[in-house]
Parts: sequence; structure tokens; C-alpha cells
Amino acid sequence: MNSRFFPIAIIALASCSLALAQDSAPAAKAAPSAQSMLGMNMDNGNKNAPSGSMSGMAMSDDDSGMHAMHSMEGHMDMGPHMKMTALRTAKAGDDDRAAKVVEAARKAAGKYTDYHAALADGFKIFHPEVPQKMYHFTNYGYAMEAAFRFNPEHPTSLLYEKHGDDYKLIGVMYTAPKRFGEDQLDERVPLSVAQWHEHVNFCAPPADKRQEMLSAHPQFGLRGSIMTQEACDAAGGTFHPVIFNWMVHVYPFEKEQAAIWSVSRQHGDAD
Repeated sequence: MNSRFFPIAIIALASCSLALAQDSAPAAKAAPSAQSMLGMNMDNGNKNAPSGSMSGMAMSDDDSGMHAMHSMEGHMDMGPHMKMTALRTAKAGDDDRAAKVVEAARKAAGKYTDYHAALADGFKIFHPEVPQKMYHFTNYGYAMEAAFRFNPEHPTSLLYEKHGDDYKLIGVMYTAPKRFGEDQLDERVPLSVAQWHEHVNFCAPPADKRQEMLSAHPQFGLRGSIMTQEACDAAGGTFHPVIFNWMVHVYPFEKEQAAIWSVSRQHGDAD
């Protein structure tokens, strides 16, 4: 299998867990063109994977990967391109379970207040050359582990804000296979406390329309007007019902629970 392919394909072959979409047939059919559109690469869990990788889904250093990344910004306003878990009614033990995740996240992140320590331990920065509101430092071994089991001391990504030439650690991100249902996500982090999210209804543009994703009113990408397979096919794009995996951010150094489990901070809504 070509190494410059969807990065979690190896895990998908091993566990049927981290496929391109929850049904694998459309994903397999679309894979070659999506690879060229988005530059998604396979890292095979290798900590030496390219620096353009995030959350186990890698994007190449070419302009198409950057465009896809920029199309994700502001995705709290995506509507049909964002799927979030609903908050559940709290049940016995939820608060304690959530507190243990926060404690583990704080312990794990505490070792990396100096971002050089994260790099030394094999975390890779997702497109450091592109200005971002939040930078993901991803550990591909942990991303692979998350496909099979949840270890809150092994976050898939560390989250940093950039201040000049320095990075300030603010939190961590956990991932779960896109095939997971909400009950399985609840087993990892209680849904009465946290809301996981995934990116859906993604129409990747044809090669000659990549720049269109950065326009004020794009058709393609995660801010695009295209929301269905039919519309995407008509526009010459490649449709993906789901891209990337389930994600949840935790800000363990905050004091209030709402801030610890904020779903808006990553999108700059609090700026």
C-alpha cells in the first residue's frame, strides 16, 4: 500500500475502526482522488511521520493540505459539516469518571509545558509554518493506541497557542474511531460532561478548484455549501460522509468545568 494514503488505513485493515467513512466502500472508491486533493498520508503510527500530520490524519506540506486545514477554521458555524454528540442526563459516577480524565490529562500535559519536551518525545507539529489559533502536536503512537483502547494519559495531541516564537500549552485532544457510536464514546468520556465532535459531509474539490475553499462563499470544504453526495458529484468533487475521527478537547489547567470541557475555545469564539 502506498505510504502517502489515508493515514489510518493500516488501523482500519487491522481493526475496521479508523476508516475514511463509517461505510468503507465509498471511502475506498474515493481514496485515490482524495489523497491528491487533501494530501492525506499514512503515518502507520510512526513517530517520525511528517510534520504536516494531525490526529492520526496527515496532510502533506503542499498547498492543498493547507487549504483543507483553513477550511476547518470556524467550524462551530459549519452546521451540516459538524456533528456533535448531544449532552446526556448525568448518571451516577459520571462526574468522578470525568474528573479522573481531567486529572490524567493534567498529568500527561504537565510534562510538556516546554514544547521542546513534546518534540523530544515524538510529538509532531501540524503545519507549523501556517498561522493558526491553536497548534496540534500529535503523537502517532498514541493515535494508533486510541483506535483500540482509551488511555487518558496518552492524548493523541497536545494543544498549544503560539506566543511569538514560543508555544503555550493549553490542553490536550483525545480521539476515537469514527465508527464509534455515542455509547462507546460515553465509555471513554461521559457525554453528560463532554461533547465529542466529528467533521462530516465533506466535498473535496477537483484539482483546479482547491483555492475555492478559501473564498468567502465556498462550495467545497468544511465551510462549503455542498452537503450531499449528489451535489458533490455534480460539482466534480469527491464526497466523504466523515473525515478524520471523533475528537474531544480538554483544557485541564482551567478551574471551571465549563472551561475544562469547552467546545468553543478551539474555534476562537472566546477571542
